[in-house]
Amino acid sequence: MKWLNWPNRFTIARILFVAPLVICLLNLGEWEHARHVALGLFCAVSLTDALDGYLARRLGEETPLGRFLDPVADKLLITSCVILLATGPAEAAGVDIPNWVPVIAIGKDLLIILGFGLVYLTTGQFFVEPRPLGKTCTLLQLFMIAVVLVSPDLPPRLREASPLFWWAASGLAIAAAVDYLVVGNRFARQHHADQEKSSPS
Repeated sequence: MKWLNWPNRFTIARILFVAPLVICLLNLGEWEHARHVALGLFCAVSLTDALDGYLARRLGEETPLGRFLDPVADKLLITSCVILLATGPAEAAGVDIPNWVPVIAIGKDLLIILGFGLVYLTTGQFFVEPRPLGKTCTLLQLFMIAVVLVSPDLPPRLREASPLFWWAASGLAIAAAVDYLVVGNRFARQHHADQEKSSPS
């Protein structure tokens, strides 16, 4: 099957590995090595994020399915991690983050989805364009989660610096959401302008 190429296999594996990662995060206060296993799984899943994109470009096997599944995998991974790291099990293990961090992360994605939906309703076209700010935000969110998971093993001074990452990731999430909305609005306005030019007077 052409759609089941190696890049898509890595993406699907990334989605499947979210489940055991979630189980580890739910048992941070119960299992002795749950945090280290979660960190290992998270790093492995994050690495496949770069690997599937590289293979798709290298092998010339970019597909519509891959373009759809890749951001879905990212959202599943980041959303599940930030929610669970802001709740009880993570607090018991000393790796919690403020509850406003997942609110901003999820709010950004919902706002972008709503914006894309409005663009489709007004233009009749799907407009999905990866943006540098969005990619940087995803990368910083992944790094933030890794830092939070490893923080209990860090010296006190380095551990105290971990809030910088969730402030930076959250600020960038807000900036990325605004950027997507501006670009989507620009696309819709250009679409309507082109239609007016092409319509008979």
